[in-house]
Amino acid sequence: MKKILAIMPVSIGGRLTTSSFIDGFIQNGYKVIVFDELKNDKIQNLKNFEFDYIIGYDFSPVKIKIDNNIKTPLIAYFSDDIRKKTSGVGYDKYIEFIKNKDIFVFYWDRELAKKENLFYQPHFVNCEIYHDFKTPLNDVLFMGRLDTDLRLKTYLELNKLLPDISFRWYAIKRHFEDALERCNENDKKIIQNTYCGFIDNEIDMAKIINESKIVYNINAQGLSSLNYRTIQTLACKRLIISDKRKELDLFNNIIPTYDNINDLASKIKFYLNNKEEYNKIIDKSYGFILKNHSSKICVKNMLDRVRF
Repeated sequence: MKKILAIMPVSIGGRLTTSSFIDGFIQNGYKVIVFDELKNDKIQNLKNFEFDYIIGYDFSPVKIKIDNNIKTPLIAYFSDDIRKKTSGVGYDKYIEFIKNKDIFVFYWDRELAKKENLFYQPHFVNCEIYHDFKTPLNDVLFMGRLDTDLRLKTYLELNKLLPDISFRWYAIKRHFEDALERCNENDKKIIQNTYCGFIDNEIDMAKIINESKIVYNINAQGLSSLNYRTIQTLACKRLIISDKRKELDLFNNIIPTYDNINDLASKIKFYLNNKEEYNKIIDKSYGFILKNHSSKICVKNMLDRVRF
C-alpha cells in the first residue's frame, strides 16, 4: 500500500482543509501517517520512513521538507495567497522553493493560479462527512472572523434589519473578544447573544452547518475563488448566499449573490419563505459538489496531474 506523510498545520482553517485532503488520499487507497504541528511532534522520528508523498497545507509542508532536507516529493494545497503572510510563517523565505521539480503546488484561486503558473484546484470536502443530516433548526449562520469593518457592520446590520430571524456566529474566542471591543454597548448585546463558540473539526462543522437553513458568505482571500465554507455548505445541501465572485461559474452561477447589506437581508427573507426556490438551488448545487468537489475525486485528479 502506498503511504503519505500528512502535515497537519496549526491554523484551525488549515486543519479543516487538510482533513478533507487527508480523507481524499485514504479514499484513494493510501495509508496516511499524520505529523501534527500543533502537538510539536518530532519530524526526526519520521524522516527515515519511506513515503510516496508528503502532503500539507500552505507553506507548512514546504518548510518541513526544506528544513529537514527530505527527498520525498511534496503535494501542497494552498488556499492563501503565496505572497502574503497568511500563507504561513516564513512565506517569503520558502516561496523560492515552490518551483522545485519535486514540489507540486495546487492553488485554490483560478486567476492567481494562472498568474503564478500553478495547478488550479478549487476547494473540496469529504462528502461522507459533509452531507444532509436533514436537521435544520436555525435560520442564518455566519462562520469566521468579523475582523474587518465590512464583516462586522454586515453582521450587526443584518441582525437589526431582520429582528425576527435567528442568527448564529462561530469564531475563535479572540475574534469574539475583538468584535466586542469594536462595538458600542447596544451592538455588544448582539454579539454576545449570537456568538456560539468555535468549531475545530470537520464532524462538528458539518453538524453546525446542517442546523442552519442559510449561510451567508464574505470571501476574504484571492481574486476569483470561493472559500472552503462555500463547498462545505453546498455539500450539506444548505443554501449559501455569496458576495460576487467569478468562480461562482463553477456552479453555473446559480448561487444567489448580493450587492449590499439591504440586498442580502432581502434575499435571506426571500429564500427562507420560498422553499421551492431554495430546494431548486441546493439540489442543483449538490450535483456539482458530487461531480467536482468531493475529496475522493479531487485528490485522484491531483494525483493524475502529478508526475515524478
